[in-house]
Amino acid sequence: MIQIETQKKLLILVITYGLLSCTTESIRFELKSSHTKCIAEELKVNSMTVGKYSVVNPNEDIPLPDFHKVTVRVTSSNGNTYHHGDKVPSGKFAFMTVEAGDYMACFSAPDHQPPITSTIDFEWKTGVAAKDWSSVAKKGQVDLMELELKKMYDTVISIQEEMFYLREREEEMQVLNKTTNNRMAWLSFLSLIVCLSVAGLQLMELELKKMYDTVISIQEDIHLFSTNAFYDLYFGEEEMQ
Repeated sequence: MIQIETQKKLLILVITYGLLSCTTESIRFELKSSHTKCIAEELKVNSMTVGKYSVVNPNEDIPLPDFHKVTVRVTSSNGNTYHHGDKVPSGKFAFMTVEAGDYMACFSAPDHQPPITSTIDFEWKTGVAAKDWSSVAKKGQVDLMELELKKMYDTVISIQEEMFYLREREEEMQVLNKTTNNRMAWLSFLSLIVCLSVAGLQLMELELKKMYDTVISIQEDIHLFSTNAFYDLYFGEEEMQ
């Protein structure tokens, strides 16, 4: 039974390692003259990231022309630059992140007439995949099985850190949702007060208008009564004379 349980645990570790060790983003894309393309990767704090890129030479018999070279810039979500290559045919970058968020790798092609299209190979490794395991094997003089176990151990640690990071993000989202709900409740309450106030002012305006019309009507009646009384008094005195 113990041997079966051990085999199950090893199988789970191997499957997990196989699924999650593929954190390497390797792509090939085309870039037209005077255009820019950006690739984003969400990284957490203290995460190792390594990348390399190269422009595919359309004619291997001659050196890559300058108009095929690209300008590359890797920046964080706060705008800090971690790598910059100006009109280069290829390059590499490697750094340890000091801030969490989306990191952007932007490729810009120079202007050229007539327009041309360059093909770029880009490989971006993060986390466990960014570690140089060949140098680890050489330095430590470890065998293949021990190296795989080291990879699995680092993968498990990376998964644990990722779970903690996702839990922190979930707590931040819950706080944000709660704050947003409270603000929306206050906004709805204030909107209701404003609507009721406007309705009350409209009713007051109608009542004041009715009172004004009533006062005008009374004034007209008084004026008409006074005029009739004056005429009666005046013509009555003439008849008596």
